[in-house]
Amino acid sequence: MYSNKESVNILTSLLVAHGVHHAVCCPGSRNAPIVHNLTECPDIMCYPITDERSAGFYALGMSQCLQEPVAVCVTSGTALLNLAPAVAEAYYQHARLVVISADRPLAWIDQQDGQTLPQSDALGRFVRKAVSLPEPHDDESRWYCNRLINEALLEKHAPVHINVPISEPFFDFCVATLPEERKIELLPADISNQTLSHVCRMFVQSKRPLLIAGQPMNPGYDEAVCLIGDDESYVPDHVLYIGGSIVSKRLKRFLRKAKETWVVNATGEVTDTFMNLTRVIQGDAAVVEDQIRFLLEQQPHPFVQKWETLLAKVRAHAAAYQPVYSEMATVKCFESQITIHSSLSTIHYANSTAIRLANIFAQHSVYCNRGVNGIDGSLSTAAGFSCVTDDSVFCVIGDLSFFYDQNALWNQNLRGNFRILLLNNGKGGIFNLLKGLEQSPAHDQFVAAEHHTSAEGICQQNNVKYLKAANMEELQQVISTLLNMESSRPVLLEVFTDPAEDERVFKDYYKTLKI
Repeated sequence: MYSNKESVNILTSLLVAHGVHHAVCCPGSRNAPIVHNLTECPDIMCYPITDERSAGFYALGMSQCLQEPVAVCVTSGTALLNLAPAVAEAYYQHARLVVISADRPLAWIDQQDGQTLPQSDALGRFVRKAVSLPEPHDDESRWYCNRLINEALLEKHAPVHINVPISEPFFDFCVATLPEERKIELLPADISNQTLSHVCRMFVQSKRPLLIAGQPMNPGYDEAVCLIGDDESYVPDHVLYIGGSIVSKRLKRFLRKAKETWVVNATGEVTDTFMNLTRVIQGDAAVVEDQIRFLLEQQPHPFVQKWETLLAKVRAHAAAYQPVYSEMATVKCFESQITIHSSLSTIHYANSTAIRLANIFAQHSVYCNRGVNGIDGSLSTAAGFSCVTDDSVFCVIGDLSFFYDQNALWNQNLRGNFRILLLNNGKGGIFNLLKGLEQSPAHDQFVAAEHHTSAEGICQQNNVKYLKAANMEELQQVISTLLNMESSRPVLLEVFTDPAEDERVFKDYYKTLKI
């Protein structure tokens, strides 16, 4: 049986019609009619998460895995505001989150009544569409409610927000079936054969073309630009930019020397990362990339080959470099062994040091929240991803990111396919690489957040199998255990390293690159 609230029933019916089959549900009373419907609907799988901030990132991870919209439902008041970090990240990843918030009736907003605040526009520009539903009482208000939900769910490349005011009483579940609702369809445009041919022709006819793919993978380019130095012969005249964000600041600065950039994305959005954008092509970037690579196989381009030779040198250095025990050694050890499992595994890296080490050693696609580059939901995003796949999901994460998001482990949805590699050097090690910051007396305590915390207690609390390593011999043994052990619950390996040694090894890698 479903709720007796018409707006909630119309919403539930249209969620299914628009392909929403997974929902993350947070506790509350005002959203109880919505949560009740979601759990009653046989076409929607629900996942309970108590921490709303973590819940938003769980939904993001699920959307990444499924490549489809995922709903996250919260109650009224500040619960909605806790979704803002995940929604902002989803906005810049063009991920399809459907935020559903229960609300008090409009008449009670700003009247010092409990859990009331202006919710309809609370997420601002980080949602592509925000609607606040009427509480239907006649055919016209039902039509209006249907239309608003359709408008929101038609958005294909960004999060949306559906606010649902619900008047009391709201605990009446007496409706046997959901209504059959009108679904509005959208037929999007895509790259035509003529446009694709033009893009490819311009690329191969350029004197110095360069194809740059952003996240989920862009390894080797940071080191390559480091090797180039002031050599202008590597500067492209035509950049074809596809994919997501680029981690390396050095690469972005270098590509701003190029004559022009064409960007290919699914939304037609203007992203002038290199400050020389001349054309935006709306369409499937993977189709363009495949066609370019096919043409280059048929007729190699000397400038592209020049870059490939450079990148091959970088890859050879990364393969040959043997770091002493450190975070770098940990990631190299992990990546050297994960290649055996990579076809059945998904790898998530947290921001800051972790993703930079991935760009050196990973030879496969990785996920990372580089939309806004926040550390706040890296663990929850990977955890959410693991909930909707049977493949192994690994999360390589630094200590500050992990401890900030530890509530990702506080839920009943996780299974043994989720594995965590925690790099713990007792501080935000990335701050050691910022020249000049070492002069500040606030560096360690207030900027790098120096600490003496271990994840062992958190693992015990959440029934997570705990492993640890404090030297190279232990590391090599337990990395294999992390990858291969059978477990019905998540497994975490905490690797303790020295921040000063981590800094020295990282700098030595780049120093020896130039020799």
